[in-house]
Order: sequence, then structure tokens, then C-alpha cells
Amino acid sequence: MSDPIIAASGLTRRFGDTLAVAELTLEVRRGEVFGFLGHNGAGKTTTVRLLNGVLTPSAGQARVLGLDPMADGPALRRQTGVLTETPSLDERLSARLNLSLYADLYGVPKGEVKPRVEALLKTFELAERADDKVGAFSKGMKQRLALARTVVHQPVLLFLDEPTAALDPVAARQVHEMILHTAREGRTVFMNTHNLVEAQRLCDRVAVMEHGRLVAIGSPHDLARRLVRNLTVEFELAPDSTAQALQVLQQAPGAASAGPRNGVIVVSGAERAAIPDLIALLVGAGVPIYQVAPQEPTLEDVYFALHSETEVKP
Repeated sequence: MSDPIIAASGLTRRFGDTLAVAELTLEVRRGEVFGFLGHNGAGKTTTVRLLNGVLTPSAGQARVLGLDPMADGPALRRQTGVLTETPSLDERLSARLNLSLYADLYGVPKGEVKPRVEALLKTFELAERADDKVGAFSKGMKQRLALARTVVHQPVLLFLDEPTAALDPVAARQVHEMILHTAREGRTVFMNTHNLVEAQRLCDRVAVMEHGRLVAIGSPHDLARRLVRNLTVEFELAPDSTAQALQVLQQAPGAASAGPRNGVIVVSGAERAAIPDLIALLVGAGVPIYQVAPQEPTLEDVYFALHSETEVKP
């Protein structure tokens, strides 16, 4: 395997008596979409600033693209793209001029600016409004333009801070598609978000922060299997067997509760290992089973399970 594109070890940042990031150790692989999850104030934005050399760590170290963010900050930032939660665009200029301006600032060769800008306007579905002033754009269009600006210098690593904050569902979906397109081009994406549905859809792996501390890291699927042991299971049965099935299930070990809902029987709090036993009990009682559908836990389930654990710790 290639070296990680980001490697942090014991990374810590204090602001006076406030511990914003505490001994953060993680690696981000090349080519993945990595979600950095946590509530507002969990340390996500501070971490991005540390990894880009904008803030000095109080302790620990990091290597990003093989560089030390503090010693090699300007060289590093030429290879990264950062989309802040509230990106600044010059609303007096057109979309085309905004992108051209930032291409010049990032040192894109003069002969490449125009074709690169035109390609980005097309990719981010802004070509028809390319010469309109940005001040007249919707929030979704501004966010797509900000994302286009973030990649205008063709960085290999993107930092996206709450990329769909305050967007309506249609605009958010468009930005999701742009992020996936960017990742398919081979770039690595480090995405701060507290939108758990967004992270579940987009991210290969996620890290969960609580009050500046890393509390879990892994793929959404692996975290769900490891941290959420009890499932909700839907049983579709013959209509005339509902009463019999409820009697069996309500007395079965490994099922916290069972009840009818929308034509199926829903068992809540079932341990994964107990599902075959529940099926065997129903079959043994002569209940016809048409379908068994375990509802896999989501990142939301994982997040609240972790939150509950950290709440009870001293």
C-alpha cells in the first residue's frame, strides 16, 4: 500500500484553557472520501487548519502529502484545495471571472486558465450562467462555484468544511454528485460534516469526534456492525398468523419487543445472532414466513451509540 496522504500523531491544539483537539492520531488513504464527523465545536475546523499549516499545534505532529504543514505550509497549500463552510466569492464578478481570478492566484499557467475554467463551468453545470454576476446565483449555484474554485488548480487533496450547509435538498444532492465526481477523478476528499446521512452516502471511512477527541474510526458499515448490536427486524407473515407469531416472538429471548406495523411484525432490539433463532421459533410454530428484513444500523445509530458512551464516561 502507498503511504497515507494524511498522517497525524498526537495532534493537539489548545486555545488558552480550551482543548480544541486532543491527541488526534489518524491516517487518511489516497483516493478515499474521508468523513470527519462531530457536533459543532467538536474540533473539525481546527483540525483542517492544523493539517493545512494555518494553525500551529500545541503538541503532536502531522504529515500531509509527505510535508510538514508548519514547515512547508505554502508548498502544501499549493497542492490542497479548501472549501470553507462560508466560502467567499466576489459577487460583483461573473462565475467565469471568479474562477479565472483564483486560477491566476494559484499560479495556473496562463495558457491553461481559459480551457480549465471553461471545463469547470461545464462540469459544475454553470456554463449557461458563466457571465452572470455571482450575486444573483442561488445558494446551490454558489456552492457549486465554490467547489469549482477549490479544484481550479487541480489539487490532489480537498478539504471540504460542511459542503452542503444551509442548502435545500436539491442543491445538496447536486453538490454530493460533484463531490463523487471529484473523487472519481482520483482526488482524496477530507470532508467535515455533522450530516450523518451525507456521510453515509459519500464516505469510504469516517472518524467521529467528541469534544476534540477521536472516539471511533472505520467504514460506516464496519462501525455499525461493531458498535450497534441490536437491530430492528421486519417479519412479513401470512395475515392470519399475526396473533400466533406475536405470541411466539413476545416470549422469545433475544427480542426486546414485537408488534404489528403496516402489515408486518416489527421486532425491536433483536441481537443479530438471535435472528436465526427467531426464525426457527416461528417455523417450529407453523407460522408461514414470506420475508425477513433486518434493518441495518445507520451512521446515525452509530453516532448516538458513541454519544451515549461518552456521556457516561467521567
